Amino acid sequence: MEATFALLDSWQAPEPSPYFDQKLAVRLREEQELPAAGWFERMRSRLLFNTGRQFRPAVAGALAVAFLIAGGTFADLSGFPHPAKAQVSATVNDLQILDKNDQALQTMNLLLQDDNSSNDNSGALPSS
Repeated sequence: MEATFALLDSWQAPEPSPYFDQKLAVRLREEQELPAAGWFERMRSRLLFNTGRQFRPAVAGALAVAFLIAGGTFADLSGFPHPAKAQVSATVNDLQILDKNDQALQTMNLLLQDDNSSNDNSGALPSS
């Protein structure tokens, strides 16, 4: 360790360039002449060059909400209890099918009767 410090003590820093101040002034002037960064660019640079410490409370809150939702879903407490659907017996189902068939047959009979009555009247001469 002492050898490292002795080596650092013997090291000589290079002299800065004689034009360092002028180059720095030119760069500063160029930056000042650039148009101001927009909102999106400022947010982008803040996100790129930060440590992320300001997002820790938001991440902790989001994680807590995710755990609450996951726990509620696992415990099946995510919604109100849904009433069970009433079971329809096979007998009621068969009776409904028969009723629909009977209605279809009645409709067909009415249509056939209308056809027959129009055919009977078309053959007779109209009386005036």
